[in-house]
Amino acid sequence: MIDRRIKFRHLTCFLEVARLRSVVAAADSLAITQPAVSKTLRELEEVLDARLFDRGRRGLTLTPFGRLFLNHAGTAVTALSDGVDAIARARSGGGTELLRIGALPTVAAQVMPAAVRRFDTGGARATVRVVDGPNTLLLAQLRIGELDLVVGRLAEPEAMTGLSFEHLYSERVTFAVRPGHPLLDRPVPDPRAVAGYPMIVPPPGSIIRPVVDRFLIAAGIRRIDTAIETVSGTFGRSYVRQSDAVWIISRGVIARDIAEGQLRELRLDTGDTSGPVGLTTRADQPPTPVLRLLIDAIRDVAADLRAADAEEELVHLLNTPAIAAGSA
Repeated sequence: MIDRRIKFRHLTCFLEVARLRSVVAAADSLAITQPAVSKTLRELEEVLDARLFDRGRRGLTLTPFGRLFLNHAGTAVTALSDGVDAIARARSGGGTELLRIGALPTVAAQVMPAAVRRFDTGGARATVRVVDGPNTLLLAQLRIGELDLVVGRLAEPEAMTGLSFEHLYSERVTFAVRPGHPLLDRPVPDPRAVAGYPMIVPPPGSIIRPVVDRFLIAAGIRRIDTAIETVSGTFGRSYVRQSDAVWIISRGVIARDIAEGQLRELRLDTGDTSGPVGLTTRADQPPTPVLRLLIDAIRDVAADLRAADAEEELVHLLNTPAIAAGSA
């Protein structure tokens, strides 16, 4: 713990005396009296219980303890100054900053609206541009600087070269249908019965397609006779509501639809499809102060989502019979 008796004035006074090697010169530089400088140094030495300066003919020189403290004091003052400057730049620095965010459909629907609302209340001057699309395209745009951040599922290791990922929460794939769908009449639907209906699945190249394929194969569904491939949430919602199709999609995309009763989930155990969702950035490009504010807003929303998902997942597990994939 930092001793609360150490104030910012102690650090700035110590640094000026160390730089100028004179109490008189430091007093002039700080625009305070010489006795005030001497008193401030005495207070700091009393708190640290160490002598920081030796007095000689050529002025003041740092003691070994003084040299030890110098780097840390300088780092602390610099960090604080950087923080003040960062807030100033975030609030008014040179006009409105454009933040270009790539978001997979699950994040665009569930996380970004709440995160942008929180960000807007912070007072930063920025335009937030949210772009959705397939993961491969968004990561390619991030690499060449057309995007500042991608929020979505963790990509395969070979696609993460030069990129950094921060895990925010985990999300599973779900099977959604319209209210009144025939499969809802079964207390425990046979996973293979899904194959008897048209399916909406993510296209090849989408980040969850391999996850979906593995689940279907494990359930005994090796071929889909009638499939529609899309990542369009607008199309998926409309088509499922008008037909008996089964929509296989990341749950975050349709979480609100489920909560509002517009769509229903099949009682299938899809826990094995859970995967990490988070922030992907360029490893060589630190975020600007304004982007850091948006990132913090996204983290806050993700924390709320984790808490809500934990409670909801418990209810889902309690209401979903544990059945082996492919069983009758």
